[in-house]
Amino acid sequence: MEPDLFTAAAEERQEKDPSSSPLAVRMRPRILDEVVGQQHLLKPGSPLRRLVGEGGGGPAGPSSVILWGPPGTGKTTLAYVVSKATNKRFVELSAITAGVKEVRTVIDGARRATGGFGKETVLFLDEIHRFSKAQQDSLLPAVENRWVTLIAATTENPYFSVISPLLSRSLLLTLEPLTDDDLRGLIKRALTDERGLKDAVTLPEDTEEHLLRIAGGDARRALTALEAAAGSALDKGETQVTLQTLEETVDRAAVKYDRDGDQHYDVASALIKSIRGSDVDAALHYLARMIEAGEDPRFIARRLMISASEDIGLADPNALPIAVAAAQAVAMIGFPEAALTLSHATIALALAPKSNAATMAIGAAMEDVRKGHAGPVPPHLRDGHYKGAAKLGHAQGYVYPHDLPEGIAAQQYAPDALKDREYYTPTRHGAEARYADAVEWTRKHLGRKQP
Repeated sequence: MEPDLFTAAAEERQEKDPSSSPLAVRMRPRILDEVVGQQHLLKPGSPLRRLVGEGGGGPAGPSSVILWGPPGTGKTTLAYVVSKATNKRFVELSAITAGVKEVRTVIDGARRATGGFGKETVLFLDEIHRFSKAQQDSLLPAVENRWVTLIAATTENPYFSVISPLLSRSLLLTLEPLTDDDLRGLIKRALTDERGLKDAVTLPEDTEEHLLRIAGGDARRALTALEAAAGSALDKGETQVTLQTLEETVDRAAVKYDRDGDQHYDVASALIKSIRGSDVDAALHYLARMIEAGEDPRFIARRLMISASEDIGLADPNALPIAVAAAQAVAMIGFPEAALTLSHATIALALAPKSNAATMAIGAAMEDVRKGHAGPVPPHLRDGHYKGAAKLGHAQGYVYPHDLPEGIAAQQYAPDALKDREYYTPTRHGAEARYADAVEWTRKHLGRKQP
């Protein structure tokens, strides 16, 4: 029997005893209109609607798609809806367990179904980023010739984890983390729906807000925590899920933090100032508060990249690469693992030697430009690669530094009005000490006036 997204046995058991399945499974949408969030992917005529039969086929049939998004945003849910709504043959593979052999078996079956019965095949491939290049290559003929319509899901950046030929033959659909309003609607539906908790419990506002923080944009996490807390409340004979019950159930204290208010900016400011002050423990505290409050990890990573240049600069030239690498990693892996990466970067930045010399340098240079201190580019530095440049005196007399033994040419580079202006004043902190020596040496050999 071919693998299916949800086996007949599991579906039969769920129909007979819905409570035997987790709340997150019971509340899965059955049609696209029940999907929470991702409205940018569900407009009329969208690839997903065409996959479920809302639209024509033929030469303008639905394309293969790659669903990219963090956990709990609905990738498997969308595949489930397609499996229920489409009149096409639907097959599921997981990149964790499948290989080239399994892929070829599905493709052969799809070609037989198309040729023998005129039945199109939709292949759902979960966690495609786990497939090797050779395994992904095996999909190309089927996708290119439309023997199958591929729905591939990944939590990792497909530009790094999916081969270019497969990307070019598919539509990349990006799923966004669910908003608090998205999750709030889902929670309310789960509380009242016949497939859900059937009004067995209520959820006060403070409990709901904490549940949203715990979820962090992940629908599955929200419903799992709700189900556990509701079960705990009912076991105690209570019909209201209190904040204390939720905290006890998920073992996570409520964090007082408003992502849209003053607390958002106050805690972010405290994180950066703690890094600037080299207090690694305080920095980690504020980082933890932001993570626990469900802050967007990309926002935190952006702040760290700014801090690396603003407060550390050349005192530790590795600080910015560390922060940039952290931002890239966060974009690829998301929470909860991104917390480790953010901790790594925060500790490195907090303990790095500090210098704001780069910040002060560009600030002073921009201030001069704003005040009109500029002037024409010296003639010997101007472009000399076009006909007539020599007649204008452009590029004449320019000394090529690589022709000199020390690799530095004592000629004027700045405009006349700024020829003696110095913007960069390096510190002697950390690695910037060697830049201070280099600045002193180069300015001397450039013939600049010494203080």
